[in-house]
Amino acid sequence: MIVSGIDIVIQKSERKTVSIFIERDGTVSARVPEKLSDEEVRDILQAKEYQIFKNLAEWTELNENAVDREYVNGQSFLYLGRNYRLKLVDDKLDGVQFRRNTFLLSKADKEKAKELFVKFYKDKLNSKIHPIIECYKNQLGVKPNQIKVMELQNRWASCMTNGNVNFHWKCAMAPIDVLHYIVVHELAHLIHNNHTQAFWNEVDKILPNYDEQVNWLKINGVGMDL
Repeated sequence: MIVSGIDIVIQKSERKTVSIFIERDGTVSARVPEKLSDEEVRDILQAKEYQIFKNLAEWTELNENAVDREYVNGQSFLYLGRNYRLKLVDDKLDGVQFRRNTFLLSKADKEKAKELFVKFYKDKLNSKIHPIIECYKNQLGVKPNQIKVMELQNRWASCMTNGNVNFHWKCAMAPIDVLHYIVVHELAHLIHNNHTQAFWNEVDKILPNYDEQVNWLKINGVGMDL
């Protein structure tokens, strides 16, 4: 739907309010109650024109932190909130290795470096995410079904209606306290499948300072990429 010259992706569902999101790639999406007609949706979005343009301006400013990483000696890569340098070595290695605060990659594997880095992040996130989930699921009183680490495009994580919880492999780039927030956020969706005040109250019970983690993602999320 084109509103004020902006192409907005409309997602209708069983919800009561309209929420507008600027995705990490700069696209705009709106989640709206399915009972609203297209004309009603358009009227609401036009009324929120200022908010949309303001958020797009903030997105543009934040994207100045975007990086264009190359797989060369000295290039930095994020892992658990910190940047570490890459060193290409002559030795044959089993994928990307992380030793003494340095990423190691065999020169012979440079052509498939991105694929190997993705595997590294997936493996590391899988090893770290499950203990965190075990900790918080009892505090929230929820029982998630399957836990998967995968490619989620513009979302850090997702909670399905069947209880499955998915996490983007890029979450391994975030600091551990941010990772805790992402887990709590998704587990809270097993109680409230929305972003109402009741949902945020559940998050706040577990992480009273969650705004700090939200802000870190807002500022640094664009740099969590390959």
